[in-house]
Amino acid sequence: MTIAEELRSRNFSIYGQWTGVLCIILCFALGIANIFHFNLVILFSIFCLVSSFVLIFIEIPLLLRICPTSSKFDALIRKVTTNYMRAAVYLTMSIIQWLSIIVKATSLIAAAIVLFIAAVFYALAGLKGQGFVGSKTLGGQGVAQMIV
Repeated sequence: MTIAEELRSRNFSIYGQWTGVLCIILCFALGIANIFHFNLVILFSIFCLVSSFVLIFIEIPLLLRICPTSSKFDALIRKVTTNYMRAAVYLTMSIIQWLSIIVKATSLIAAAIVLFIAAVFYALAGLKGQGFVGSKTLGGQGVAQMIV
């Protein structure tokens, strides 16, 4: 299945997963861009950077097999399998980035918005009863078995 076919599938979990990939890139870039502030924004930018690395392992399951990580970390990431759990993770990350406005309005707001959009996609998938379907392009549904 190509990316275009995945996007035409009308499965909100695929939309959430691709929005999650956008979140990874955005959180990494904005985390680095805002780490040079000399106030409490540094804490939010560090959380944004950490979020990007956690999201990499959540959204690209193939990396759990390739990268050497601890068994506790693997178990934690594997708990985030349902659409509702993913929506909760994204919503939590979004709320934390929204809280950065209390200190100073920065570009971290963009990360908060995109994280919230991903949470909405996963919540819609859960509400519509759509099971989580991982993108084959990102290492879901049999790609890991093809490599091994």
